[in-house]
Amino acid sequence: MKFLSVSDLRGKSAQFWKDLPAEREMIITSKGKSIAILAAVCESNLEESLTAFRQARAVVAVSELQRRSADQGMDQITMAETDAEIKTFRKKRTARGTK
Repeated sequence: MKFLSVSDLRGKSAQFWKDLPAEREMIITSKGKSIAILAAVCESNLEESLTAFRQARAVVAVSELQRRSADQGMDQITMAETDAEIKTFRKKRTARGTK
């Protein structure tokens, strides 16, 4: 996988656009840190590519939530405790007049 800086992308963009189909993905960096993924797509698979990308982001988000939950010890609460939290939240939300 190729890494390229934002400044390289600005200065040599024509070459990177030419290389992208063969590379398939490139990582864009700024000040040495990864900030974006540039991925090759075509019209025939655009929707499938977007769906796969969104699913992957959702998996990462769920994993992050699970990690934070475990870090806070929340992964050990019982179903009854979970139900009580939901009930309390819903009661507060209803009291504020929001659904």
